Amino acid sequence: MDNHAFLIGIAGGTGSGKTSIANAIASDFAPSEVVVIQQDSYYKDLSKFSMEERSNMNFDHPDSVDFGLMKDQLTDLINGKTVHIPEYDYSTHMQHTNKTRILEKHNIIILEGILALFDPDVRNLMAIKLYVETADDIRIIRRIKRDVQKRNRTFSSVIQQYYESVRPMHIEFVETTKKYADIIIPEGSHNQVGVDILRTKIMSLIFNKQKMERSS
Repeated sequence: MDNHAFLIGIAGGTGSGKTSIANAIASDFAPSEVVVIQQDSYYKDLSKFSMEERSNMNFDHPDSVDFGLMKDQLTDLINGKTVHIPEYDYSTHMQHTNKTRILEKHNIIILEGILALFDPDVRNLMAIKLYVETADDIRIIRRIKRDVQKRNRTFSSVIQQYYESVRPMHIEFVETTKKYADIIIPEGSHNQVGVDILRTKIMSLIFNKQKMERSS
């Protein structure tokens, strides 16, 4: 397959620093060259359920993610095609109706999410697989701050969700994907050496691709 882009997968537990790593990479390139896609965009449609039912769904379980659509759209992007990615609304636990994010050709595609490395078909599309490893106490503090300040959650609801679903799902499904990673970076973007190594690897991929294109 003549790939037009490189897919980088960034996984890790909630609050581990996945987004910070993705943004650190993206900041080194022009917006037209790199795009960051969140796993959350591929949560399955829950419109048939009531708000109360949606609120009680386990969004940390792999069954909540439409990996089939994820694979199809990432494949299209890798091959230089335009895709319409769903936009997820955290306040309603639903995809926005008739609202998508239109993405065109990019050289680098970054998929970040707790289950970014879970599905083997999606994983096989990746040029680089990364796992961000951060201490549990730091991750839960970050999760509480984010959900309370940005998603209007109560402290007690965040703690309840963490113990009932986030923590057990992390142990069963998220942490186990670390074995698939090419690079494990402790402490996210705070690990400057790890970020520099990743940046060097990406530049090497791009250089080799350009070299092959010139010689063909």
